Amino acid sequence: MSRKSVPAYRLHKPSGQARTIINGRHFYLGKYNSPESRLKYARLLASSLEEPQNLGLAPPPLPELLLVAELLVKYLTFAQTHYINGGVPTKEYHCMVTAAKHINDLFGDLPATEFGPAKLKTVRQSLVDSGLCRTEINKRCKRFIRIFKWAASEELVSAAVYESLRTVAPLRFGKTTVRESEPVKPVDDQHVNLVIPYLTPVVAAMVQLQRISGMRPAEVIAMKPKKLERSSDVWIYEPEAHKNQWRGQRRQIQLGPKCQAILSPFLNRSEDDFIFSPKESENWRREQLHQDSIAKSKQRQLEPTAEVKKKTRIYQPIRRKTLRQSFSVDSYRRSIDYAIQRLNEDRLGRQPPLPPIPKWFPYQLRHTFATCIRQDFGVEIAQLGLGHARTNIIDVYAEKSFLKYQEFAREHC
Repeated sequence: MSRKSVPAYRLHKPSGQARTIINGRHFYLGKYNSPESRLKYARLLASSLEEPQNLGLAPPPLPELLLVAELLVKYLTFAQTHYINGGVPTKEYHCMVTAAKHINDLFGDLPATEFGPAKLKTVRQSLVDSGLCRTEINKRCKRFIRIFKWAASEELVSAAVYESLRTVAPLRFGKTTVRESEPVKPVDDQHVNLVIPYLTPVVAAMVQLQRISGMRPAEVIAMKPKKLERSSDVWIYEPEAHKNQWRGQRRQIQLGPKCQAILSPFLNRSEDDFIFSPKESENWRREQLHQDSIAKSKQRQLEPTAEVKKKTRIYQPIRRKTLRQSFSVDSYRRSIDYAIQRLNEDRLGRQPPLPPIPKWFPYQLRHTFATCIRQDFGVEIAQLGLGHARTNIIDVYAEKSFLKYQEFAREHC
């Protein structure tokens, strides 16, 4: 390059850094108009001009500036293939997308190397202001740090950035005014029994099966006949995907006579079909509505009524949505919510009115199971029944516990 075209010392407005362009390459020099950036500019310029007296003073080529938004895009591309189970993105992937959005909204145009503890605390304060509970805020902050841990491993930022973020301590119980979450408690068996008559037979079977076996909601809705080992008196259900699969842990759920009696009416289908079908549940509900309509019509015909002027009604076709092949965790929960709502309406309409029962959700059935099995059969059986990761039990002891778990299933499941 000629001496007449000396690269300019410029301000990069989005980042506030000094910048120069040499042979089409962008070099970022640090804070604009600082002595350090001026020195880097002089050294870089001297190296490009190849002046002998400045040989050895030029620093190594500077990497192009990486903004936080660009880092997040790279991370989410990685997360699409990392947080996947059975070919489907997991819940954790969607949580990481939410975490990336929080960072991007506040600091997307910031250089990634400048995202430090103060910036992390700013993002955390935005979560506090949104009303989230303390434990959820801590979970999301761990995800923020995990993003920069990956970036450091890919040499997108220095390891010092990740280590500095780790110095931010989580919010401690009793040391902050942030709202605390309510602990998940077991659901009362009496409340479950009151709701079951208001559920469709399909959803009622799911509730009863989960209450007896302690399965996760996602494990119940994913059941297929081909995943049931029915060669012995105690069936074994091994889900295609489960929470601890990434740890290499197998999940084997023992199903005794009670569970088998619940499942048997729903096994008259293909081996690859889902045992619990939303279409069957909806068809039963519509049939009940039809029967109720016929009964009310007959009742009106039997009752003497005054002559009423006929009104012209305009009937419009009902648009029915296409049902999925299987329940989702949310649709399973909504079915229970709707049944509890109907139950409470009936209780308030009685004379005298009865108090409504509290809402409960499917995961509380698992807490009920855990409470009972741990109290009656010990921690080891509870770990196997719930599918928790075992970290402090030797293999021989775990094998003995597995046989005890099978005995428990034979008598109680």
